[in-house]
Amino acid sequence: MAQRFIGVDVGGTKIAVAVLEDGTLGESTLLHTDTSSGEAMLDQIAAAITAAAGDDTNALVGVGCAGVIEFATGRVRFAPNVPLVDVALREELGRRTGLDVVVDNDATVATLAEACDDDGEVVVDSLVMLTVGTGIGGGVIIDGKIFRGATGAAPELGHLVVDARFDPGAPEPSAKFPQPGSLEGTAAGRVLDHLAQDRGFADGPACVTAAEAGDSRAIEAISILGQRLGIGIASIICAFEPHEVVIGGGVSRAGDLLLKPAIETAWKFVLPGIGTETSIRLARHGARAGVLGAALLAKHELAANTSATP
Repeated sequence: MAQRFIGVDVGGTKIAVAVLEDGTLGESTLLHTDTSSGEAMLDQIAAAITAAAGDDTNALVGVGCAGVIEFATGRVRFAPNVPLVDVALREELGRRTGLDVVVDNDATVATLAEACDDDGEVVVDSLVMLTVGTGIGGGVIIDGKIFRGATGAAPELGHLVVDARFDPGAPEPSAKFPQPGSLEGTAAGRVLDHLAQDRGFADGPACVTAAEAGDSRAIEAISILGQRLGIGIASIICAFEPHEVVIGGGVSRAGDLLLKPAIETAWKFVLPGIGTETSIRLARHGARAGVLGAALLAKHELAANTSATP
């Protein structure tokens, strides 16, 4: 019997669960996230995992969760949109399901998916991904392995500061995140909402639809967001010089309307001689990147020894 890997993508509005078996990712089960309490949400995730596992008591589970994750323990240190702050998510889900579970940041697992080939093996030695949705997440692959920093919580690329000044009269840092001068504060989906509304559109998705139809106001809004994103990409190339920078998340639906100005702007700010082997592209897996990456996380971190601590 082939090993079954269950991928779980946990977000503030939806939970997606799918099974990876024999190299094929099955259809996702989508649930509206129950954020009424931490216990209710844990029970909901565990029930979805149990349903996906069926009678297979050897299934391995990977979970991608929005927020700051302490990888070694699977504890959620901070989560902006779900009631799981300071929750030992890995331990709780393992206890509820009886299965081996590994937990990581949702953008990190999406990055893993983008670095792998169709057989689930890492084929891109160095890759940085930005997931541009309501906020901006990120993940980094270095030497074919996920980079997590000293405590397993890195990277938080959306919080790179790309525009901050300490001149007299300049705004003070905010008590809340994202900071106004951060990449997320200047180029996330919620920023596109504002740019769209200033031009008479209901929100970002409506703006993208109009841009695809050729509306010049909508194209301008997406171009502005792309240029701002390009500043962050330039910083990433200077810091990591990866083989690939990948743009995913819901806003990437804008395609070349977002990608072209981002690329053009990025290269204007990259130090000459850096990034000569770097390409910038859109993500391949779209909305399925999170759940696929979570399943691949289970394969890479748990399959070799299901009793080992990752």
